[in-house]
Amino acid sequence: MTAPLAHENSLLTTARDDAPATANASLPEGWLAVESLDIDAQGIARRPDGKVVFIEGALPFEVVSTSVHRKKNNWEAGVVTAIHRESSQRVRPGCPHFGLHAGACGGCKMQHLHEGAQVAIKQRVLEDNLWHLGKVKAQTMLRPIEGPAWGYRYRARLSVRFVHKKGEVLIGFHERKSRYVADMQVCPVLPPHVSAMMMPLRELIFGMDARETCPQIELACGDEVTALVLRHLEPLSEDDVSRLRAFGAQHGVQWWLQAKGPDTVKLLDEGGPLLSYALPDFGITMPFKPTDFTQVNPHINRVLVTRALRLLEARKHERVIDWFCGLGNFTLPIATQAGEVLGIEGSETLVARSRDNLAGNQAGRSKPLAPTRFVARNLFEMTPAQLVADGVADKWLVDPPREGAFALAKALADLHQQPELRGGWTPPRRIVYVSCNPATLARDAGLMVHQAGYRCLAAGVVNMFPHTAHVESMAVFELDAANPSDTDTSPAG
Repeated sequence: MTAPLAHENSLLTTARDDAPATANASLPEGWLAVESLDIDAQGIARRPDGKVVFIEGALPFEVVSTSVHRKKNNWEAGVVTAIHRESSQRVRPGCPHFGLHAGACGGCKMQHLHEGAQVAIKQRVLEDNLWHLGKVKAQTMLRPIEGPAWGYRYRARLSVRFVHKKGEVLIGFHERKSRYVADMQVCPVLPPHVSAMMMPLRELIFGMDARETCPQIELACGDEVTALVLRHLEPLSEDDVSRLRAFGAQHGVQWWLQAKGPDTVKLLDEGGPLLSYALPDFGITMPFKPTDFTQVNPHINRVLVTRALRLLEARKHERVIDWFCGLGNFTLPIATQAGEVLGIEGSETLVARSRDNLAGNQAGRSKPLAPTRFVARNLFEMTPAQLVADGVADKWLVDPPREGAFALAKALADLHQQPELRGGWTPPRRIVYVSCNPATLARDAGLMVHQAGYRCLAAGVVNMFPHTAHVESMAVFELDAANPSDTDTSPAG
């Protein structure tokens, strides 16, 4: 494969209001020159009159024909029907279920595009969001964090359906733009041993008494354990339980059962190895339950944690707060470097789990972890008073869900603009923000830069979900008033 061309990457971005439409004026009638790609992997072209056309299956610099299925006053949407000139970045998809055909799986959107070009698009989406939504431009763009493009997805929620007309069970993701389950025989983004289980799993559920009342299987892979959580709407028969045990023994699967909500999840058979993952750079092992939040891609997560802590630059005399700390994915590694750590999370269950993980990792260490505590709090209702009550911290690590950390950023901005609220409290000198939504990162970055006294030192993408439109990223913020002699402000790679 050829690497993405620099001039092509410059146009792999979202549509611009001022993009030229002249390229299509000289083409045969009905042909369109694709200018760019949006984050949903739709090619963007313009008709000679300037009307935007979003085209599924088309790539930048291609000339295509399209079948339009939706029309609005200023845009149209369609599907590519013919490619008259092909992009150098078009590749053969790695999965037989990917494509525009009837019944195609909707789990991935970009398998037809070179992996390097996928990352270039995501980098541009991050830059565009930071500027257009937050009016923020990072001083340095970090090199993208990349890893394996296949076999990376250690977490997945697979739908299960018994289809009477076909006389078989389907297990997998939904079809493209459909509520139906795709007829998947393999899934190359899942670990190879899980992909190889797709057809045996279908046969297992088909042979069960409860084949019509098991709507979902959730996958959670640790370093050593593969767990499957079976959602069942009615109690399982003894024969079905025996079938699950036999399948588990044959395929090396640890079965969990979920009768109702997530709090009802329990092991089919107690005992056996714990589900866990390691962060070897820090000597940390993180046990977790299959319904706990953990990163989908463990290969990227290890690199992500290492880079985040390198950018944070926590030191032995410093206090660090880890906001939205979850199980302690960042907290415990920070505790190997800082002087004191506070982890704050909205879920009482996760806080209890993080305390257990702290105790488990503290035992037997040659160098003990820094004093660390965890508290539960609704971080979407953060106030300046609560921020002051949590005490002074030299640095923050922020890792929110898709909704972002608006209340936290707003409280920080309020304290900056109203010094009388601060008392003896001072803001953190550096903040590392890990994001799974570039739009909310940009919104929060705008608050921190324009209202809270920070500058954006660096930002970059993390390709946690290859072949999908998901954009994970991180950014580093530092107080404008920070004394350069106290801390090195150059972002580490």
